[in-house]
Amino acid sequence: MPEPECLLVPPEPTFAPPRSAVFWITGLSAAGKTTIGRGLADRLRVLGRPVLYLDGDVLRSIVAGGDRYSRADRLDLAHRYGRLCREAASQGIDVVCATISMFDAVRAWNREHIPGYCEVYLRVPIEELKRRDTKDVYRNTTDVVGLDLAPELPKTPDVLIDNFADMTPARAVQTILESAAIPAGTLGAWPPPST
Repeated sequence: MPEPECLLVPPEPTFAPPRSAVFWITGLSAAGKTTIGRGLADRLRVLGRPVLYLDGDVLRSIVAGGDRYSRADRLDLAHRYGRLCREAASQGIDVVCATISMFDAVRAWNREHIPGYCEVYLRVPIEELKRRDTKDVYRNTTDVVGLDLAPELPKTPDVLIDNFADMTPARAVQTILESAAIPAGTLGAWPPPST
């Protein structure tokens, strides 16, 4: 005889965290990471997505607590940034992280451990970077990625943007959203319907 329906124990609900994306925006100093990262975060918010924007310069001041610019220090910080991105994304928050972090090992770890990871490489010629340099980074001769510290440039980014000449921040953001290898339905419709 079957049990009365009211006595049946319902199955445990299955928790599935919201799908989130991590946009790892990398490039040398003055490549436009902050501008494009902020623009991307703003667009994701317009789409109704919860977003955490992380800027490498700000993260360095929070996490490092001082001037840590050697290769070993940079590698350690880049690993920390990746783990922070993974933690935020695991809670259903999209993350936009604008960071130099030019290490193959870090990008490989990110790909293996961060679901929804999208690597964006902003490629800019060194002469253009020097022209744009408002922080006088390229005047230094030590501990400068792209000068005395050889960068490990991304070999297979999900999105490659030549961020110079006629490229604009708005076009770069649109390119990222259109090109990102993010599972279907994760970001909703793009571009959003015009009003």
